[in-house]
Amino acid sequence: MRLIITFILLGFAIGSNSQIIQKPDSSTQIDSTIKTIHIFVALCDNKYQGIVPVPAKIGNGQDSNNNLYWSCGFGIKTYFKKSKEWKLIKVQKIDSTRLERLVFKHTTKNYYLIADAYNGRYIKECTIDFLRSSSGQLKDTIRINNKVIGISGNAELAAYIGHNGLMDFQLSEAFKNTDNKTRDVIILACISKNYYSAHLKSAKVNPIVWTTGFMCPEAYTIHDAITGYLNNESNEKIRTRAALAYSKYQKCSEKAARNLLVTGW
Repeated sequence: MRLIITFILLGFAIGSNSQIIQKPDSSTQIDSTIKTIHIFVALCDNKYQGIVPVPAKIGNGQDSNNNLYWSCGFGIKTYFKKSKEWKLIKVQKIDSTRLERLVFKHTTKNYYLIADAYNGRYIKECTIDFLRSSSGQLKDTIRINNKVIGISGNAELAAYIGHNGLMDFQLSEAFKNTDNKTRDVIILACISKNYYSAHLKSAKVNPIVWTTGFMCPEAYTIHDAITGYLNNESNEKIRTRAALAYSKYQKCSEKAARNLLVTGW
């Protein structure tokens, strides 16, 4: 049974005053031949997010091993591990906020995909990190096989997956572009275009796919969108891939999926 119901009701305000601030190592030189995609996943959380509760085992935002958006059949970790397009090369435990980091390498292209599973309690921090990365305020690097690759604001594409925390809390911070670089973004969360637009206008991003209504942010949608992205397809073609995947797995009409998943401003 589909869990789209989990996104329909707005919850009470949540969040934390603490924020994650990552400082890049300025002494490292990013390998310019390698491109990256960074996915920020706020784990589903019955206790700390304003959602209709899902079964306890998959709605524990402190357990990445069983979470709906991470380790279930259509979670980011499980779905991408099964993909013929990606190979998992590293799993890393980080801290109590970012419970797990995955690093995938594309099987034919010089692209890496980094996915971070944020403790569901810290959905606000996950949202802020995504917005800071989209504007270039937050930049970082990681080392893979003696090569330094860019993540956060150093990635070509930043994506957010999960509950729309902006329904539950407000952000006063301005996310103004810092380096005049236009970054590509995908936001798979309920009504994301409406809630994220104001925060991303000054970030000067290119919104490839975001949403106009309630949705289930399972991994097939972003997986197929990324396939088009790596093929240098237009925003509209990438959006079509995302809509077709959503239509297939959610068993809704293509028209409904296209109305939900949109591109551009």
